[in-house]
Amino acid sequence: MRIIVIGGGIGGLALAAGLRGNGFDVVVFERDTDVTATGGYHITLDGRAQAALRQLVPPEVVERLLASSSALRLRDPDAFWDWHGRLLGHGPRLADSPSVDIDRITLRTLLADAVGDDLQLGRTVTSVGHGEDGMPQVVLADGSTHRCDLLVGADGAHSLVAKHLAGGPTNEPVGIIGFSGRTAAEDLSPLERQRLGPRSGMVIAPRGAALYVGFLDPVGNAVLDAPHLRASVTNGPTYIWGAMFPESGALRGLGGDELRDGLLARFRRYGWGERPLEVIARADAGSIAAFRFNAASTRAQDLAPWPAGRITALGDAVHATPPTAGMGAGAAIRDAAKLFTELREVAAESIALTVAVSRFEADMRVRGAEILTLAMRTVRWILATDTTLGAAVTTAATPVIATVNRLRQRR
Repeated sequence: MRIIVIGGGIGGLALAAGLRGNGFDVVVFERDTDVTATGGYHITLDGRAQAALRQLVPPEVVERLLASSSALRLRDPDAFWDWHGRLLGHGPRLADSPSVDIDRITLRTLLADAVGDDLQLGRTVTSVGHGEDGMPQVVLADGSTHRCDLLVGADGAHSLVAKHLAGGPTNEPVGIIGFSGRTAAEDLSPLERQRLGPRSGMVIAPRGAALYVGFLDPVGNAVLDAPHLRASVTNGPTYIWGAMFPESGALRGLGGDELRDGLLARFRRYGWGERPLEVIARADAGSIAAFRFNAASTRAQDLAPWPAGRITALGDAVHATPPTAGMGAGAAIRDAAKLFTELREVAAESIALTVAVSRFEADMRVRGAEILTLAMRTVRWILATDTTLGAAVTTAATPVIATVNRLRQRR
């Protein structure tokens, strides 16, 4: 069976690694020329995503991944702050959490190594369809045509494959623009390091302005203490943050110092204090980038709205998910593991290919709806603060919550 995967992101590479390791004839076409050319956000993999990866990659790859990951169980509980830096409360204890955090670049590199020569970089697909015999085929930018038994679109929220199958876009903008960046803990003042601590935090303020600050330390908080296996691009305590605003094009054309200064100016116009903005002010300007939040429908029946056949898709191509749940990459890995499992049944001649794809897509619809529902709760919360009522409630309630929390701590 010849399988073509379009897109060398996390889901596509995870699928190809599993297929290659089990003797399938697979190729990945990826338009990037460098697997490290990817966003700076870190990825959270829960226990289900890790179990899926273990189905797809050899044990030595899993060990390298764990040696390059930060364990949530070694972090303090997450914190919720107001826009002046006042503590509002904490999330649940993480001592029993199986989840890990890893740099997106690190995970993509490890998976690319597992795929090996079956990953073809700098190969842009311009069209997809079927040949005269009904088999899937793709055309690349160089004019070459490639045919296969199964075509899998793992080409992200703007998927060419999913658009072909659905007859149009499979997701839409949610009305939020995000800006991500990285700040080494050592670059912050001692007081701010103490306030943020070894944990992630979230600020939601009036006018739809929000700031997520994630903590990543794959050295001090490594899941597996094996320095000789470490492949992480983060080499010390680091805050990987995401600033969010209602959609506006004012800052999207900027970069570097200009973008950082523009972000700070916008937060200050909204009345934010300097304390919670220090993580942005002292960020590596070269790490800051803008991206639009897109989302598919939260209803399972709306996802993958096409009859099962020899062309399918997975991950953000089907269930594009805002990063507000931290589950998008993990869901793509789980998609890959499910499709891999079904294709092994086809190889064993237990089921037909279209049956395998149908079962995979049915499972993916449920999973996609689950993570989208979680992610959109936070999106709707952020957008609600940009209404007249939402802004008033947020402004009035936050100081009260901060005072109550302070009194509780004194007791």
